[in-house]
Amino acid sequence: MLSLSWLPKMPSYESVSQILSTSVVDRMADINLKEIALIVGVVTACYWNSLFCGFVFDDVSAILDNKDLHPSTPLKTLFQNDFWGTPMSEERSHKSYRPLTVLTFRLNYLFSELKPMSYHLLNTIFHAVVSVIFLKVCRLFLDNRSSMIASLLFAVHPIHTEAVTGVVGRAELLSSIFFLAAFLSYTKSKGPNNSIVWTPIALTVVLVAIATLCKEQGITVVGICCVYEVFIAQGYTLPLLWTTVGQFFRGKSSIPFSMLQTLIKLIVLMFSTLLLVVIRVQVIQSQLPVFTRFDNPAAVSPTPTRQLTFNYLLPLNAWLLLNPSELCCDWTMGTIPLIESFLDIRNLATFTFFCFLGALGVFSLRYPGDSSKTVLMALCLMALPFIPASNLFFPVGFVVAERVLYVPSMGFCILVAHGWQKISNKSVLKKLSWVCLSMVIFTHALKTLHRNWDWESEYTLFMSALKVNKNNAKLWNNVGHALENEKNFERALKYFLQATHVQPDDIGAHMNVGRTYKNLNRTKEAEESYMMAKSLMPQIIPGKKYAARIAPNHLNVYINLANLIRANESRLEEADQLYRQAISMRPDFKQAYISRGELLLKMNKPLKAKEAYLKALELDRNNADLWYNLAIVHIELKEPNEALKNFNHALELNPKHKLALFNSAILMQESGEVKLRPEARKRLLSYINEEPQDANGYFNLGMLAMDDKKDSEAEMWMKKAIKLQADFRSALFNLALLYSQTAKELMALPILEELLRHYPDHIKGLILKGDILMNQKKDILGAKKCFEKILEMDPSNVQGKHNLCVVYFEEKDLLKAERCLVETLALAPHEEYIQRHLNIVRDKISSSGFAEQPVSPAGKTSGVEGDKIPNENVKEVRSEPRPTQIIKPSDNKSQSKSNKLLGKNTDKETPHKTTKEIKEIEKKRVAALKRLEEIERILNGE
Repeated sequence: MLSLSWLPKMPSYESVSQILSTSVVDRMADINLKEIALIVGVVTACYWNSLFCGFVFDDVSAILDNKDLHPSTPLKTLFQNDFWGTPMSEERSHKSYRPLTVLTFRLNYLFSELKPMSYHLLNTIFHAVVSVIFLKVCRLFLDNRSSMIASLLFAVHPIHTEAVTGVVGRAELLSSIFFLAAFLSYTKSKGPNNSIVWTPIALTVVLVAIATLCKEQGITVVGICCVYEVFIAQGYTLPLLWTTVGQFFRGKSSIPFSMLQTLIKLIVLMFSTLLLVVIRVQVIQSQLPVFTRFDNPAAVSPTPTRQLTFNYLLPLNAWLLLNPSELCCDWTMGTIPLIESFLDIRNLATFTFFCFLGALGVFSLRYPGDSSKTVLMALCLMALPFIPASNLFFPVGFVVAERVLYVPSMGFCILVAHGWQKISNKSVLKKLSWVCLSMVIFTHALKTLHRNWDWESEYTLFMSALKVNKNNAKLWNNVGHALENEKNFERALKYFLQATHVQPDDIGAHMNVGRTYKNLNRTKEAEESYMMAKSLMPQIIPGKKYAARIAPNHLNVYINLANLIRANESRLEEADQLYRQAISMRPDFKQAYISRGELLLKMNKPLKAKEAYLKALELDRNNADLWYNLAIVHIELKEPNEALKNFNHALELNPKHKLALFNSAILMQESGEVKLRPEARKRLLSYINEEPQDANGYFNLGMLAMDDKKDSEAEMWMKKAIKLQADFRSALFNLALLYSQTAKELMALPILEELLRHYPDHIKGLILKGDILMNQKKDILGAKKCFEKILEMDPSNVQGKHNLCVVYFEEKDLLKAERCLVETLALAPHEEYIQRHLNIVRDKISSSGFAEQPVSPAGKTSGVEGDKIPNENVKEVRSEPRPTQIIKPSDNKSQSKSNKLLGKNTDKETPHKTTKEIKEIEKKRVAALKRLEEIERILNGE
């Protein structure tokens, strides 16, 4: 063993290690229930109002727009996508791999879907857990009273509102729980006589992996464990360590056994860390995320601006911990002006900070004793977890983010508590120290409580940020987005325009202005704004990857501009050129293929549209909307079987895909295949479960029931459709038709009256009403008015004309009936029954003479149903059997994920007849012939 007796007044290594280990063990007293209750009570008092906040800012992308939360998404997808639900393989991914955090969001969704209260409640619980575990960590380095003070400071610190009240901050909370647990586990790895206890080390490695899967900074706990092992557990100071290593390399002594044990533990820790890093690099496929200069201006600045600005951010973050009076949810863009000169006064803050930090570092590493070790661990907790966000090794997508200070604030709280302990031990300052500490905790708690209300809605959050910083165009944009979501486009436009003034070269701001002008139907100004945004896009440099120089979101300017101008039929080719330009810039730009496919369908180029959608599917085969759109293309190509296959594929990926459920059911219904009807009914039932307020679903269920001759069920569904939409044209008509076909003609009359009140020109409704009036009500005059109105609207309507002829006969006006039938025969010369009726009327005229009109025998009235053209199918269908709705991309917001707008089917007539309908027509033809025979008997006076 190396002798250290030559060091003056310095205890031996073994004695130092033993003293420190004994001191640490003595402090690791278990925390009691009263302390836990106090911490939980303080956390509850500070964060109870966060339960009434909504989903704001990044919560929208991580929660509302994230399909990984839905039970229909396979669990394995959570481990393939990033924190925001984007596949890690895609370049637009932020590469933030936090599957365990997303898993907790999914559990929230399972219990309460998208009700924010449960999400906020769980965050508050996690913060309380972290505060309690932090108390246990503090006991390693502080006495009981100071440990409680550090924990209370941590629990109430206002800097934590973004991590606790913002739902996405859960990544910090979960990671911190396992971060601290891993550290506590490692502190138990030293056994008697400096032996290694492997179980705590193995548990530490597992906990580090879990912490890293919650958030990337979890891996930094390994560095803290290493510092703890060398300087706390083994009791080294930097001079002592340097001397020992120097003696070994000069060959004057061998490595002490305890140091060998320490090296083994450190090697195991470093190897496991390296393995985690390798796995993490593989997950992101060795690609860093793409950020713009607006996200982090210093990252793309030249030397020395980049270095000066990044160094200044360190004292700025420290100042936020020290004085959290002005907090802001977004510190990007122009929030912090770049430091472009060594003469900038802010460099003094950087210099002062590093001097203070250096002094603390020297004190903690050079001198032995409890105080120096406490300071050392506090500095490690502040510095090491902050490294991933420091821009030292790779650029990040923000300038300052308050939530990344969650773990570093632990070290800050330990420093404050330790300093307070030193001051309070002096009798002169004891009372003053307690007064000051009480004021700090109380004011911090009030600030936290007040700050929570800022996160109530996006409008309140971004307006509070604008009070702190008016030089950030993103904040002006986000206030505009909040107003836009409330349909307050005029006010939103003012904020978007202000964003363009604050940051004239912000492409997203000009896109937002263009979209708002479009919403205000000011298309000329909208196009000008989109053109301005397009002009700010960097030009393509041959041989250089375009995506490396601009965020993928900004390419949406081509999509938005094309979507705007294609409303003009004469500019479709120009719109197509814009889509192709976007694709040429970025061949994996999926949204461009989707939008172009829709345009090509509009241009009647279904084959090219099919190519576009197939290309999009190569990029994303798990997108249900793409399979749906491809099904629409196959319908346009008159390939219903292929269309149904693609509908089914969409439903495999998303069983609740509403348009796929609805349109595939219609396609099955109109196929005429009886075996498909049960599945069509099942899908329509699923559809109304998803869209209970959509009358279309109930109507089509009614149509299916009519096809299956389930009259009472059909009546029920039709009535539900009409209840939801009182003027539902086709539901009203088909319910009346159902009554007329089931010998309930008088019940059909009020339904027809309601139909004709909303749609006075509904010809089929007028025909059916006239039929019922003639045959059931014996109201010849009422029937005559119906048929005359039909001819006013459509003089060539054969049905109406022929039935009016029958009315003339019932009125005993044979000459008028003859002229009417002659005119009807001219309209339909091939209809044999009209010629036969004309011959009968002429025979009647010849036998009776002009002066005397024959009277029909009592009880014999002519019906209208049999006088309809035999091959006319009267059933009316509202929903087109060949669905033609494409899921369209909306104008993309520059700073939020775009949403798809799903349309509804429109009122259209059936363009062709199925096999089933042809059979029904044949039945009607037989019935019509029987009615014709009856009319002939009436005309013959039998």
